[in-house]
Amino acid sequence: MEIRKYFFLSLGVILIDQLTKLLVHFYMDMGSFGQIKLIGDWFKLHYTLNPGMAFGIQWGTDYGKLILTLFRIVAMTGIGYYLYYMAKTEKAHPGFLWCVALILGGAVGNVIDSTFYGILLNNTPYNAPFDLFHGQVIDMIYVDIWEGHLPSWIPFWGDKYMALWPIFNIADSAIFIGVSIILIRQGVFFKEVETTTEPRD
Repeated sequence: MEIRKYFFLSLGVILIDQLTKLLVHFYMDMGSFGQIKLIGDWFKLHYTLNPGMAFGIQWGTDYGKLILTLFRIVAMTGIGYYLYYMAKTEKAHPGFLWCVALILGGAVGNVIDSTFYGILLNNTPYNAPFDLFHGQVIDMIYVDIWEGHLPSWIPFWGDKYMALWPIFNIADSAIFIGVSIILIRQGVFFKEVETTTEPRD
C-alpha cells in the first residue's frame, strides 16, 4: 500500500483530466462562442486544441508531433519507474513522492490525448501524416488576466495581440503544482539525512 498510494493519486489525476476533456469535447462548442464564464470575465472554460507542446509551441517538421509524442511516452515511463523505485527503496521524502505522482498523472493525461485522440476524437491536424500519435491536447481552463494589443515600442512582441495567460487543462495543472511544490520545498525534500555515530568506549 505504501507504493500504491502514490500511483492511486496519479490515477485520480488521469481520470479527472480525461473526464473533463471528454465533457468539454462533447458538450462545449470550440472557441469563444462556446465560452463559459465561471468567475467574472477572468476565469472561464474555453474549449481549444493544442497541437504541440506547452503554450502551443510546435515542432516544424511533418513528423515533429510524432517525435514529441514518443518523447512524452519515454518521459512518462521514466517518471513512473523513478516513482516506483524511490517509493520502494524509501530514498525520498514522502512529500516529494506525492509531487512526482502529480507530475506522472499529468504526463499520462496529456500522452493519452497525443496518442489516441486523433483516432478516437478525430482531432488530428489537417496536415498530419496519420492519426495515431498525432492527436491534439484538449485545453479548457482560461485565466484571462489581461489580453490586448501590446505597444509598438516593445521589442519582438510590439504591436501584437496577446493574452497574458495560456489556456491549460487538469493535466497541465497537476504538473505545474507538482513542480512548483518541489521548487518551493526543495530545502525540505532534499535535506541531507544527518547521521550520528555512537561514541566508542
